[in-house]
Amino acid sequence: MKQIVAVLTVIAALVVFWYVACIPMNIKGVLTEQERAGAEVQPPSAKDRRDMGEFGLVLNNSFAIPATWEQDRPRLPAPHQVAVELWETTVLKKITSKRSLIYHGWVTLSATMLGFAIGTGLGILLAVGIVHSRVMDLSVMPWAIVSQTIPIIALAPMIIVVLYSVGIQGIIPKAIISAYLSFFPVVVGMVKGLRSPDAMQLDLLRTYSASRSQGFWKLQLPASMPYLFTSLKIGIAASLVGAIVGELPTGAVAGLGARLLAGSYYGQTVQIWSALFAAAILAACLVGLLGVVERAVLKRMGMAQ
Repeated sequence: MKQIVAVLTVIAALVVFWYVACIPMNIKGVLTEQERAGAEVQPPSAKDRRDMGEFGLVLNNSFAIPATWEQDRPRLPAPHQVAVELWETTVLKKITSKRSLIYHGWVTLSATMLGFAIGTGLGILLAVGIVHSRVMDLSVMPWAIVSQTIPIIALAPMIIVVLYSVGIQGIIPKAIISAYLSFFPVVVGMVKGLRSPDAMQLDLLRTYSASRSQGFWKLQLPASMPYLFTSLKIGIAASLVGAIVGELPTGAVAGLGARLLAGSYYGQTVQIWSALFAAAILAACLVGLLGVVERAVLKRMGMAQ
């Protein structure tokens, strides 16, 4: 109960801060609209402009504050505007509609899951090789680390252009970008997990004359499960980011990335923020689903209550 109250308190504080931030962010647009409509607007004094900037506008035109939360195209949309947009584009729209966030979310989710599967499989294989081969540890691991220093926003167009040139289009380029972001957390977590058994446990297996493969399946792999699931939670969130980034350079017409692009083209900031929140909600659901699977697996293995 205390945790729920703490979470709700933080959320309430963030919402209040958000509403307050909308006032200085949107006040100029509101005053411009009211001036065009012929309303009486108090211009800012030179001192307010110099010392307080947009806050001077707020103080001199406090009557315009309610309008900062109701603009059609605000610089910073209010929380209720984003909530209404989410409701209208999820509940009130058909799933097959091109304006439905569920439709766009499914497009992005498809690339996310394919990329996550590729990245997870590649990460586990690399981790096993790194742990059991000194050569791979010295050669592959440094390159895996270096690969994450390349900005994905710069790498994504290159990947898409190369794949398009050989006739690979559709979901595959987005999945590869998604896999690129998700494999590294899996590699790091799995390597840490496979190396987690201590020397006494390894010595006990040698005492039992266990083979290397038996040591892997009976000790190292089970011991790595908590580390693996932790890295999978990070990996699936990164995979979703990769899928969205992969939609941006292609000028995609479907997907959460496409909604972000369309919103930026037409100045629809409420649409942009609703797509961002939809992506955050989707990521939270995926991480939560992995958490359920983690508890079930670890409980079955006797590693959790």
